[in-house]
Amino acid sequence: MKLEHLGYNNKIEKLKIELNLEDFEIGRIISEHKERYTVATEKGIFDAEITGNLRYTANTRKDFPAVGDWVALVIYDSYRSIIHKVLPRNSIISRKSVSSPADIQIIATNIDYAFIVQAVDRDFSINRMERYLTICNASNIQPIIVLNKIDIITEVLLMELINNIKKRITNVPIFPISNTTKQGIEKLKEVILNGKTYCLLGSSGVGKSTLVNTLAEKQLMKTQNISPYSIRGQHATTHRELIILENHGILIDNPGMREVGITDAPDGLEQTFEIIIESSKSCKFKDCTHTVEVECAVIRAVETGKIDKSSYENYLKMEKEKVHFEATISEKRKKDKDFGKMIKQYQNMKKSKKH
Repeated sequence: MKLEHLGYNNKIEKLKIELNLEDFEIGRIISEHKERYTVATEKGIFDAEITGNLRYTANTRKDFPAVGDWVALVIYDSYRSIIHKVLPRNSIISRKSVSSPADIQIIATNIDYAFIVQAVDRDFSINRMERYLTICNASNIQPIIVLNKIDIITEVLLMELINNIKKRITNVPIFPISNTTKQGIEKLKEVILNGKTYCLLGSSGVGKSTLVNTLAEKQLMKTQNISPYSIRGQHATTHRELIILENHGILIDNPGMREVGITDAPDGLEQTFEIIIESSKSCKFKDCTHTVEVECAVIRAVETGKIDKSSYENYLKMEKEKVHFEATISEKRKKDKDFGKMIKQYQNMKKSKKH
C-alpha cells in the first residue's frame, strides 16, 4: 500500500524531516481498541502500542493517538510494533467527553471533510446539524450534509426539509440520498476526492455504516435495523475505523452520537451562527448576553424574523455549554495546580527532615 493512498502528502513529508523521523516507519492509525492500535504503513498493516514515555508524558486523552493520526513507529515483527511519536495534527474533530465533563473526546483527526448524516424518517433535527456544524467549523473542516432514507418520504416533504435547513444553514452543500434505491449516491461519490479524508458524523441508526458499504460497493461494515422497541438506532459501529475506497478517497466511520457536547469552540459558534454574531455588533452593551438586555439587536432580529427563533435558542444553549465547559476546565486546572503544590511541599518537607 502506498502512503499516498492513506492521504500522505508533501506537508506530512516536511513534518517528518523537521522532526528528525527519517529512521522511523511512518503510518496512519486506521483503528483503535483501548490503547491498542492498528496502523497502516507501506510495509503492511500492524498492531501497535505506544511507548511508555508517550503514555507517561500524556497530560490528557488528546495526547494519545487517535484514528486518522500519522505516527512514527518501529516495526519489530509481523505481530508487534511500537508508536514513538504522533505527528502534529492538521485538524481534530472532538466533543465533550460523556464520562468526564472536564475532558475532550477525540472523534477523529486529520479530516478534510465531514459528512453530517441525518435520516429523514426519525429524529430529524436541524439543531443537531448545527451542533455537528460547530464541531466542524471549530477545526476548519468542510461540512457536507447528507440526508438519508429519502425513498420513504415524498418529494414535496423532502423539498420542505431542505428549505427548512437552508433557512438556518447557508453555504453548506446538501446531498439527499437513499442507500436502498441508490438515489443520489453517484452525485455524492463525485465529491469524494483522491487522498482526502472524510469523517461520518451522525446519530445511531441514520445509516452511516450502510453508506460506507454503499460507497465502497462491498460489505465492509456491520449494519443493524432500527430497534423495534424504540425509535432510536442501534450501534452498528462499535469503534472508529478508517477505510480506503476504490478511488482512494478515505472514510472514517464512527459510532453514533446522540449527545454532542460543545467544548471551547468560539470560532465554531461564530461561523455556525454568523448572522447572530453579526447582529450582536449592533447591541447597546458589549457584554450583551442576548437574553434580557434592553436594545439587544439580536433579540430584535429574532422578533422581526431576521433570525430564526429555533436557531437563536440553540445558539444560547450551546453558548451556555461552552461557558460551562470553560469554567469546568479552569476549575480542574486549579485543582491540578493546587495538588502539584501540595506534592512539592511534601517532597520539600521530606528533604528537610533528612537534613
